[in-house]
Amino acid sequence: MPSTVGPLSAVKVLPEPAGLPGPLPEPAVEDLRLETVLGALSDPLRLLIVRKLLLESEQFDHPCGWFGIDRPKSSLTHHFKALREAGVTRQRQYGLERRSHVRVADLNARFPGLLDLVAAWTPDAP
Repeated sequence: MPSTVGPLSAVKVLPEPAGLPGPLPEPAVEDLRLETVLGALSDPLRLLIVRKLLLESEQFDHPCGWFGIDRPKSSLTHHFKALREAGVTRQRQYGLERRSHVRVADLNARFPGLLDLVAAWTPDAP
């Protein structure tokens, strides 16, 4: 059973499986900065990516195709890189694909309640 972030949160935190590849470069927990995290989350597409990971994850991490976003690969690569470099997500390289998950424990330690706000956000209808 997945655990959650806050007492009433629907955020899924799936256990880390054994034998994962190492993460791509990312800021250490103590180097996470609120203005950088909020800057990454200020883009509606990136906010949608993080929200989907928080609420709909089916496994520990997901490739970009799982999100079902109709954008050029170069655009998606940019958005996933921005989230990783801000410290919002962790990415791992699996052969030719990168998979992402939200750094829930790290973000909760630095910015309690932030992920509950992201999960509670309601995107505008397309």
